[in-house]
Amino acid sequence: MSTNLVIVESPAKAKTIKKYLGKGFEVLASYGHVRDLIPKEGAVDPEADFAMKYQVIERNSRHVDAIAKAMKKADNLYLATDPDREGEAISWHLYELLRERKALKDKGVYRVVFHEITKRAINDAIEHPRELSTDMVNAQQARRALDYLVGFNLSPLLWKKVRRGLSAGRVQSPALRMIVEREEEIEQFKPREYWTIEADLEKDQQGFAARLTHLHSKKLSQFSINKQAQAAAAEQEIAAAAKGELTVSSIEKKQRKRNPAAPFTTSTLQQEASRKLGFSAKRTMTVAQQLYEGIDIGDGATGLITYMRTDSVTLANEAVDELRELIRERYGADKLPKQPHTFKTKAKNAQEAHEAVRPTSARNVPESVKAHLSSDQYKLYNLIWKRTVACQMIHATIHTVGVDFAVGNGNILRSTGSTVVEPGFMAVYEEGVDDAKKSAGDENRLPPMEEGDKVKLLKLRPEQHFTEPPPRYSEASLVKALEEHGIGRPSTYATIISTLQQREYVILEKRRFEPTDVGRIVSKFLTNHFTRYVDYDFTARLEDELDEVSRGEKEWVPLMKSFWYPFKDLVKEKEESVSRAEVTTEALDEECPKCGKPLNIRLGRRGRFIGCSGFPDCDYTRNLDDSAESAEPEVVEGRSCPECDSALIIRSGRYGKFIGCSSYPNCKYIEPLERPADTGVSCPKCAKGSMLQRKSRRGKIFYSCSTYPDCDYAVWNEPVAGPCPDCNWPILTVKTTKKRGTERVCPQQDCKFAEPFEQEPADSEAQ
Repeated sequence: MSTNLVIVESPAKAKTIKKYLGKGFEVLASYGHVRDLIPKEGAVDPEADFAMKYQVIERNSRHVDAIAKAMKKADNLYLATDPDREGEAISWHLYELLRERKALKDKGVYRVVFHEITKRAINDAIEHPRELSTDMVNAQQARRALDYLVGFNLSPLLWKKVRRGLSAGRVQSPALRMIVEREEEIEQFKPREYWTIEADLEKDQQGFAARLTHLHSKKLSQFSINKQAQAAAAEQEIAAAAKGELTVSSIEKKQRKRNPAAPFTTSTLQQEASRKLGFSAKRTMTVAQQLYEGIDIGDGATGLITYMRTDSVTLANEAVDELRELIRERYGADKLPKQPHTFKTKAKNAQEAHEAVRPTSARNVPESVKAHLSSDQYKLYNLIWKRTVACQMIHATIHTVGVDFAVGNGNILRSTGSTVVEPGFMAVYEEGVDDAKKSAGDENRLPPMEEGDKVKLLKLRPEQHFTEPPPRYSEASLVKALEEHGIGRPSTYATIISTLQQREYVILEKRRFEPTDVGRIVSKFLTNHFTRYVDYDFTARLEDELDEVSRGEKEWVPLMKSFWYPFKDLVKEKEESVSRAEVTTEALDEECPKCGKPLNIRLGRRGRFIGCSGFPDCDYTRNLDDSAESAEPEVVEGRSCPECDSALIIRSGRYGKFIGCSSYPNCKYIEPLERPADTGVSCPKCAKGSMLQRKSRRGKIFYSCSTYPDCDYAVWNEPVAGPCPDCNWPILTVKTTKKRGTERVCPQQDCKFAEPFEQEPADSEAQ
């Protein structure tokens, strides 16, 4: 009996597939990539048609050894890595390593591809193998070589022109540019004032709202009323004409349909998981990988979803049939459209041979598998299942009504409302929206009305508004923007975002991306001097060309040459022509208050700041956000330095404001701006000081001995006087967790004492 060796990337996937294949098959994992370019200059040789030097990834060398050993006993090798370019490249690298070790002599080598880990899909793939795709491997090699050449040439340039340790990526740089440009747009935004006239109305004891839409027979635009005086005049005119009631002048009723959203692609899955679950793109892909590779749901490991790196919205016919059958049974035949819904992808060059992200079986309803899933796995699977089921259900039917109230000379107030008559797919799932603002009719339920009816006018409300700047990118909206511009591909969105954060070019603040000072300077440098290479269209075209290589429509070496030689020349030219000061310094139209020379915005170790161009002769500096007046040091009234008797002033440092001596650097006396609160609890370590409430550098509350640095005892939780009943340590602490509530616990690591504790709100400190 012949033996067959099957190679996949992960041990979880190997375990699931082994269950389906049974005897005669051994399934091993490569644990991801097995080879990569040597991590030094010369790994890609442009002069030798971009020949690449690879080495085995050290952490996976033992897995390669295990595969080579197993191959000696096997008759056939089935390479079953992921069905994309990256998966194809992993299979090729493994094939090359085994061939070099002469482990494939007289053996059959087959490439098998599947988009879901189910028994039917696995057996079908084994029965219909193919050869390795040289075109897909070449496309992946070209991508890797491009990224390597950009990184190894741009990064040293950034070290010289900005700061050591920086790096630049071919795809990450346009993404950084997006975030920086949005931030600049927000900073340059000038709000405009406008007013609306709102009315609180009542009919049959039901309250509702209306808004002025026409004034003196003219339809109001957003800025028609832009002054308080105009709004007040309109309010007085309408109030005088209405005399406490309005008359219904016309009623407009409409019926509209809302269709379900397409099933998930990688991009839309990441967007919805961000909006609805608060998941990062990386977290979404990690959990999706687990669901794809297999979860034990009672009868062994089962792949619960199809392959999660896809830009297709296609569903297999058998999946649609199963979905329609489930909808008929679970929700009723009236919830099924006559014909199955089909969807068209919006992504450029989508791989329609793939499927959308869907449950491998709609019969695995979320409730039935919940007990076998972690919290994150259940949340994501529930999202995928509901979206997939909803996409094959009937549209939602919504009735909208608009009621006009005429008052005075050509003035009209309008009230709108909507009612969901038939929820259709909305009974299961409704798509989220980025930065959505509710329309007036979303929450406005209207009472029954006919033309000529009178309604009571309770109040007129002139409302002042200001236009708002565009919102910062969230993970969801950034992924959407990357997809719309054609930057990156499904497998790269999460990596792009995490790379920008790891390099500290952006920070995630309140789930929104803000560029750091270094990120701004790097983006400005690349945009000004490497404009073509951070251009959105150029990056998208290069992605399209790589897709063409993967389809065998284009040769990869000419593509590499057309990119590399102009890029290399530009790097050399910028190295000679651009100075570091030009990159990190920005001139201001303001004179130094100390010496009169021009001020600059400069990049320091702690970010950007304003400093004198006459440095080092003039040491004037201030924070970027401070005005010239606020930069003058604030003197602490009624106090002098206890060490030299000079005036004390409030200074700003790396970790915020503090009090320091005005004679610095001759006198280095400093103290906190806010005196730490004394808890009154004696320090259990030295018994000399008391425990003070302080703030860490990151703003977190902690408690430490007042005699620091002589005594370094500190705890995170609020101390309370009284010994531990178990170990007799002089103090206990108050700790609050979601799981156990508020407890009194011993701070000693080897003591497990804990008891419920009720504390007055005024005495508690939120942790």
